[in-house]
Amino acid sequence: MIGRKPIIAIDGPSGSGKSTVAKALAAKLGLTYIDTGAMYRCAALAAIRKGINDNDGPALTVLCESMDIKFVDSLETRRVMLNEEDVTESIRSPEITMRASSISARPEVRKSMVSLQRRMGVLGGVVMEGRDIGTNVFPNADVKIFLTADDDTRAKRRFLELTEKNIGQIFKDTLEQMKKRDAQDSSRALNPLMPAPDAIQIDTSSLSLQAVIDQCLQIITEKTGFAT
Repeated sequence: MIGRKPIIAIDGPSGSGKSTVAKALAAKLGLTYIDTGAMYRCAALAAIRKGINDNDGPALTVLCESMDIKFVDSLETRRVMLNEEDVTESIRSPEITMRASSISARPEVRKSMVSLQRRMGVLGGVVMEGRDIGTNVFPNADVKIFLTADDDTRAKRRFLELTEKNIGQIFKDTLEQMKKRDAQDSSRALNPLMPAPDAIQIDTSSLSLQAVIDQCLQIITEKTGFAT
């Protein structure tokens, strides 16, 4: 049993189910959900709007220091605010997805985003999801879970998500883009996508959402004593 609310790290590649699972865990446990991927998407959107190249380190530093990113809960969903503008839908396009993967490899961007993420979660009481939470942002997180799934399953989930948001895409392109992003995220020199040595890995390919949530809740309770 820990003496404060836990820091729970949920990592994994696109389509593994980490966002849905992390949201559900936060709601079930009464903790704060933090989507770190959305933060990098905000940086990508801001860079595109400013015409800043990913290799322009000084400009990226100024850009990140000027960004105000907030998560605001509404009656229906959590909204992502960038400099007081609602960019929840704007940051979910395939273009932003690929640019976020590229820009997140820049040390200037990672330094700024990780610093903000640590401030958000340092006191505990958070479910933070991303690609390097357990390995870099909070290597001492109370619980580390790494979700994965086979390529086809992940691509189908991503394709359905885009379709529901009326973002035109064909399945083949979704699969190819996902594989390209996986390669970028896993091969980058700085904080690559990989499970922490002490993370518990769950393959969600053949599991229902509720089954994954139940497994995660059991892990959290066993490791921290924290429960609903």
